[in-house]
Amino acid sequence: GSPPVATLAEMPAWWRSFGDAELDALVDEGLAANHDLRIATARVDEFAARVVSARAQGLPQVGYGASAGRQRAGTVVGGNYSALLSASWELDLWGRIRREDEAARANLLATEQARLGVALTLVSAVVSGYVTLLDLDRRLEIAEGTLQGRKASVDVFQLRLEGGVVSDYEMMQVVAEYESAAGAIPDLRQAIAQQEHALSVLIGRNPGPIERGRTLQTLIVPPVPSGLPSELLTRRPDILQSEQQLVAANALVGAARALYFPSLALTGYGGSASSQLDDLFSGPARTWSFVGQLLGPIFAGGAIDSANRQAQARREQSLEAYRQTIQNAFRDVDDALAAIQTRRDLIASLQRRVTALERAVVLARERYDNGYADYLDVLDTERSLFSAQLSLTTAFGDGYRALVDLYTALGGDWIGEVAPLAPSQPEPAQDGGSDRSRVPATSASPF
Repeated sequence: GSPPVATLAEMPAWWRSFGDAELDALVDEGLAANHDLRIATARVDEFAARVVSARAQGLPQVGYGASAGRQRAGTVVGGNYSALLSASWELDLWGRIRREDEAARANLLATEQARLGVALTLVSAVVSGYVTLLDLDRRLEIAEGTLQGRKASVDVFQLRLEGGVVSDYEMMQVVAEYESAAGAIPDLRQAIAQQEHALSVLIGRNPGPIERGRTLQTLIVPPVPSGLPSELLTRRPDILQSEQQLVAANALVGAARALYFPSLALTGYGGSASSQLDDLFSGPARTWSFVGQLLGPIFAGGAIDSANRQAQARREQSLEAYRQTIQNAFRDVDDALAAIQTRRDLIASLQRRVTALERAVVLARERYDNGYADYLDVLDTERSLFSAQLSLTTAFGDGYRALVDLYTALGGDWIGEVAPLAPSQPEPAQDGGSDRSRVPATSASPF
């Protein structure tokens, strides 16, 4: 499998496989401006500073000090001046400082993986949201094409009504179907606007319109290869984060155990002390001290035992969380693969249904024109075709979203050739015929 991703810059740009420049720009903008990702980046900076702080415990600490004072005792007035340079160093005999440093570094790596997880979730949300937007665009296109077809029918029936060929009842049926088609369009336009606003906020913009590149039918994606290796899961940020949290918890167990043993600290200072400021840095005023200090616990009221039990309990929590994260990862992959398979089957079925209904509409119109059927048969068949077209569009959108879920579940890209999900679509018919605004029954879909 591919090596684990260590930084945001190394994250696989899997979304570029869809071949949509506008989508690429949206993702890039989101990675630069999303507020959740900026918060996660600030947390990485915080934990990087914690590593420096933890590492500093094992280094000598050097400081300085100075004092000046005057006092009077009876008729005697004197001064006291000093300047000191001090140093201290705790020898890490039992590895406590080293283990705390190890824990800090592991927590930093975990935080970096958490940031990558936020980035992966962000990218997945942007791509899924963009697919949903294209899905809604296609649904609106179908609805508008259907509305134009119904309008053509109204015009034809109006002429027939004036000529006494059809009844008022038949005319009202056609008008009702036209109004029904018209009523679906405002809701779709509202849904498109809301989806654009949601995407805008997600990428750090104020709510506004979103540019589109490809259509839902012309997006390209790599087909899912058979036998995806389980090693791909080792790139998932949540697994790597959980692993580093386990490393940190294990290191803190070692640090807690070191509390049972004594600590050895070396301290010293050197400087000058004098009652006269002029003599402060002369030879006789020099002073120094060196102390070795050994401190060990005898009775702490159970505090050390408690600290050890806490550390061990946290390690067990981290271990179980790590195991659960791995199980969830396998479930996510299986769910995404199952969704892709079911969408593949559903799309094939709906494509056959759309083809059959298109033919049925033609036959129903012929039967009506020849006086063998009522116009209700035509309307029922057209309604079924409209519903099937929308269902097929939704199935394509769900299929793309399932592919996004698989990318997310695997923590990034996989190797594969790109292929179109569906060929370019014909222009919607405007005459009320059977070919208006449909997703074709044939498709080069990898589903």
